[in-house]
Amino acid sequence: MAAQPKAKVLIVDDERVHRFMLHSLFGEWGWDAEEADDGSTAVAAVEQGPFDAILMDVRMTTMDGMEALKRIHAINPAIPVVIMTAFSSVDSAVAAIKQGAHDYLTKPLDFDRLKTTLEVAMGHRHQEAESSESEQPFGDDNRIIGKSTSMQDLWDMIVHVAPTEATVLINGESGTGKELVAAALHHKSQRAGGPLIKVNCAALAETLLESELFGHERGAFTGADRRREGRFVQAQGGTLFLDEIGETSPSMQAKLLRVLQEHELQRVGGQETLKVDARILCATNRDLEEEVAAGRFREDLYYRLNVVELEVPPLRERHGDIPLLVNYFLDKFAARNGRTINGVTPECMDVLNRYPWPGNVRELEHSMERGAILMRGEYLDLSALPLAISRWAGMNEPQEVEAPSTLKEAEKMLIIKTLEETGGNRSEAARRLQITRKTLLNKIKTYNIT
Repeated sequence: MAAQPKAKVLIVDDERVHRFMLHSLFGEWGWDAEEADDGSTAVAAVEQGPFDAILMDVRMTTMDGMEALKRIHAINPAIPVVIMTAFSSVDSAVAAIKQGAHDYLTKPLDFDRLKTTLEVAMGHRHQEAESSESEQPFGDDNRIIGKSTSMQDLWDMIVHVAPTEATVLINGESGTGKELVAAALHHKSQRAGGPLIKVNCAALAETLLESELFGHERGAFTGADRRREGRFVQAQGGTLFLDEIGETSPSMQAKLLRVLQEHELQRVGGQETLKVDARILCATNRDLEEEVAAGRFREDLYYRLNVVELEVPPLRERHGDIPLLVNYFLDKFAARNGRTINGVTPECMDVLNRYPWPGNVRELEHSMERGAILMRGEYLDLSALPLAISRWAGMNEPQEVEAPSTLKEAEKMLIIKTLEETGGNRSEAARRLQITRKTLLNKIKTYNIT
């Protein structure tokens, strides 16, 4: 059996002594390491070759960690980035988490926690790669978990729409589970015996995306040493899922529209016309109606994609689902890491229920993975949660108020109070309530709020 390749970590810090210390430490742990003295140097290193993880400081001279994080994820969004920061700058690290960083650590570094964090980050990346290569059976006991009304309505729509050939547009914030909805639509369709091919349109430059989707002929461009079939052809008889469709360029939108209209395509650099027999599912976290109005998305393509529209609710609007998801993820990561977890302390579950979850289910999953690894006893408590959540809990202690008699009454009171505080500004009220303006308007109408 071939030896397992060493993990490769990029250390980004403008302090030479700190880089040298970390480089030596990683060598003792059996990892390979490269160094970068600035964010711009780190971006250049990522362009040159792959890394299993990046450990990066926030404050640097030429390009800081936040800007470097954005550029690195534009090149390769799969690389987990762990941010280092002084304790006084934790707010910057929390912002980095919201922008896609895997986790953050405060200086001076706790070496045990550093090793655990990087191992989790690298392990999570490898798990994602493995899961993307082989589809698992998708039955009624799948990962779309929820008993809330919004999730039950969504599931009813999936079951109703799946057997048809309709193109489906799946809307929702990042981390809500749009890819799981696409998988459910495929596995409950008449095409379940065919392939489910997934493409993240935001992860590839336009020229690479065109080749990825349509394929190319040998010699079509530098490096094209053989013919390659594109994702449309690979999805023949099955389903093609185009994630982040709102990120495509106008020229790519025109090419996609032609394929959807004519059900045929040509490889890049080729003349042969190929028939397309794949059901198209798309997802976006953008408001495509706004994108159309702003001239950034083709109106004709929007209507071609939006035959059926599904809305995946954010986690903060899924009342009652959080305990189900917490227990599911804890069981999953306990089994994976050989841990015994008997449950969650009441105080911890209260915080998990009240936290707004800006990263949605993805953030909850990462939090439970971290908790399952770092918890000390048999019950998950606040000490094992990410610092962002425990800090939020400290600033948002529940106040004792007279409880409304029903959940609907409580929601109505909260909406009225927020509208009063914003002087009736519905857009600002929606922002504070962390729901869309459209959702707020529907609730105002439902509760007859004037």
